[in-house]
Amino acid sequence: MSGPRQPRTRHRYSIGEWYGFGLEKLSPNERFQTARAEIVANRPTGKPCPFQAPANCSKRGGVCSLRSYEQVGGGSVSGAGPLITTCPTRFLEGGLIFQWVGEVILQTDSPAVLRQVGFLDRLTEEPDEADEDGRDFIGRIDNVIVHPSRNPIDWCALELQAVYFSGKAMNKEFALLGEREYETLPFPAEHRRPDWRSSGPKRLLPQLQTKVPTIRTWGKKMAVVIDEAFFKSLVGLEREKHLSNAEIAWFVVGYDPAPTGWKLAKREVAFSRLDSSVKALTGGVPVSREKFEDELRAKLRALHPDHPLAK
Repeated sequence: MSGPRQPRTRHRYSIGEWYGFGLEKLSPNERFQTARAEIVANRPTGKPCPFQAPANCSKRGGVCSLRSYEQVGGGSVSGAGPLITTCPTRFLEGGLIFQWVGEVILQTDSPAVLRQVGFLDRLTEEPDEADEDGRDFIGRIDNVIVHPSRNPIDWCALELQAVYFSGKAMNKEFALLGEREYETLPFPAEHRRPDWRSSGPKRLLPQLQTKVPTIRTWGKKMAVVIDEAFFKSLVGLEREKHLSNAEIAWFVVGYDPAPTGWKLAKREVAFSRLDSSVKALTGGVPVSREKFEDELRAKLRALHPDHPLAK
């Protein structure tokens, strides 16, 4: 005789942080009012971004990160798992990453930070249409970290890579949270998930393949900041023991609980070569034939419940 049926556990991704505040830390009224503002505005609302003060958030919706939420049966909804960074500005909290990269690569905790530095350019015959120096840049490095006093100049390149997500847009979550003041968190309205393929092979990989070969010929390093969830998606990254043997330094951050939600925190630094990084971003381990065919049967059942091969 079988035992009692276990309650169903559901998981869905929704807002992790909203304009810098953890969704679970907001009061019912704060969630409601923020959602109503997004529904009415349908554009960036001009709220301050705590990670680039005094600038305002320029992102539609103000979602800094995602988090998976869990509900067992009809019980309460709670966060499960780490935050997943969806806005690269989230990495700027307190200047932590710049200090960290400076210490590891340049041996300084107070580097100068230069943003959006032209890297790929084309000479133009019409200077009026180009930048002031006569160059029309077609590619830029997110940040260049410079030692404050070394001469000749000493620097490293820095890229910030957040995670895209696939599935339904956040408008559904705004609509749900804007219906009324929920005393407890409602279960997310729609399915969505982190899209590691778009974030890694499609976005970050071309940046590394374009920039690292030239930067290494100049005798410099590329630093890349990603969060721990993204780092775990890399497949079999081969590490170098010493920075001198590496071309890329991966600075992996996480988020620790804080009074208003979450605080950026250092996790680890991993050194690697470009070819190993390419393999880690594009690689994958094939599933077994049995697992693959189980998935085929599951999809057949969903489409054709009475199909003989769906049993």
